[in-house]
Amino acid sequence: MQNNYISGTISSDIGNLVNLAVLNMYGNSLYGSIPPSIGMLRKLHLLSLGRNKLSGEIPSSISYLTRLNKLYLYSNELSGNIPVSLGKCRNLILLDLGCNKLTGSIPKEVVSISGLSISLNLASNPLSGLIPSEIGSLKNLNILDISMNKLVGTIPSTVSEFQVLEGLYLGGNLFQGSIPSSLASLRGIQKLDFSKNNLSGKIPDFLQDFHGLHYLNLSFNNFEGEVPLLGVFANASAVSIIGNIKLCGGNPGMHLPACPSEPFNKKHHSRTVIVICGSTILFIFVTLLFCFLVVRCRQKGSRKRSHVTSPTIEQNVKVTYGDLVRATDGFSEGNMIGTGSFGTVYKGLLDGESRKVVAVKVLNLQIQGASRTFIAECDAMKNIRHRNLLKILTVCSSVDFKGNDFKAVVFEFMENGSLDYWLHPKANVQPKPKKLDLTARLDIAIDVAYALDYLHHQSGKQIVHCDLKPSNILLDDSITAHVGDFGLAKFLKKVTSQYSTSSAGLRGTVGYIAPGKNLYFLDFVTFIYVVLFS
Repeated sequence: MQNNYISGTISSDIGNLVNLAVLNMYGNSLYGSIPPSIGMLRKLHLLSLGRNKLSGEIPSSISYLTRLNKLYLYSNELSGNIPVSLGKCRNLILLDLGCNKLTGSIPKEVVSISGLSISLNLASNPLSGLIPSEIGSLKNLNILDISMNKLVGTIPSTVSEFQVLEGLYLGGNLFQGSIPSSLASLRGIQKLDFSKNNLSGKIPDFLQDFHGLHYLNLSFNNFEGEVPLLGVFANASAVSIIGNIKLCGGNPGMHLPACPSEPFNKKHHSRTVIVICGSTILFIFVTLLFCFLVVRCRQKGSRKRSHVTSPTIEQNVKVTYGDLVRATDGFSEGNMIGTGSFGTVYKGLLDGESRKVVAVKVLNLQIQGASRTFIAECDAMKNIRHRNLLKILTVCSSVDFKGNDFKAVVFEFMENGSLDYWLHPKANVQPKPKKLDLTARLDIAIDVAYALDYLHHQSGKQIVHCDLKPSNILLDDSITAHVGDFGLAKFLKKVTSQYSTSSAGLRGTVGYIAPGKNLYFLDFVTFIYVVLFS
């Protein structure tokens, strides 16, 4: 029912729809309170009531919706405290309560929902108190927005425990103290907003080492000292520092006064001589480690990503069989870009304002195991997010025009195709790809290593890809690698000192299988050898 002119209240009889999986009333003129009977909809996966005029408190009965994945209540007039019982919704991957009149503190139970991975938005509410230290539980969170509240205290060091955070918005609060040094571990961060607080001290140098950072707002605080020059600070339009009257130096485009020079003294001069001599000695040592430094620099350089908070297509957008037929020109051979064990991949152009180019993997359901592959890929990808994993935009499980079952997965389109296309170009393919030099191959290997480390150790559930090979490594327009095709992936769980799995036997493609308990190590060693020496 989204985006209509529906008004009135939500009837308490809504609780009769006990088999409902999706309830979307976003963008209407509904008013009154959310009926407690909403808790009767135990099978709900998505509840969207945003952009209405709903008031009153959030009913605690929402905690009964234990299957809920996404909850949108933003841009209403809801009041009262955030229910502590929301912490029982352990399957939430997105929670948006922004732009309401919610008061009180942020419940530690809510920030302990470790499955939250897409975003947590509590912005523009008069929330008060401290940020709970338990917020470090959100290791897989992509965007955290608690701006425009009345939160106090210091920024907790546990924020550094986020593994894949790309957007952090803390502006418009009453935070004090300095930016904690522990935040230096947020290497994937792209947008940072600390504006309109009472933060003080020097601007940390580690911010200029965030090579993916392209937006930094430090305005209207009490920062002092010299502004760094490198990284994001080299682009004056990407950094806002107005309202900090004690800052100096930095990029000339920031129009800050020059920093006062230190008076010359013998002690300072001696220290300078020692530094110069030490630097000369270190230069010899650094030369011996040149290859290692190349890898490190490339490792950092390959982390740059596009603007995540303004995607060109909404993730999990609903598409029909007809949409995919139109997007791929009827699944024509001219749009076919690859085939696999269980289906065919087509290039497509989705209709709508975004006009997004996508890759559509259509499963051949006549092949035994194809449906199981579809479910496995959805299970593997629904709760994981990483810059080196191929992003699933949406899925389609429907019927075709003949009434036959149809299943497809829609991915981001990778401009440079698969790694196999670069390592082993076909003789009849024009134009042929350029050869990958050693540096590019090392970059790709590092990208894959980051993805595997995330899957094996940081994604919450241990996931083994089981079919890692060059044709399943996709390269974007900047030759950054993305691991894809999770149709054979399996989940591991520890039982005493042994690993048990939900399936047994060999999986994957011959030549890329890592047997036994050395599955992690041998699989990646094999891949590294192929990348570097093919």
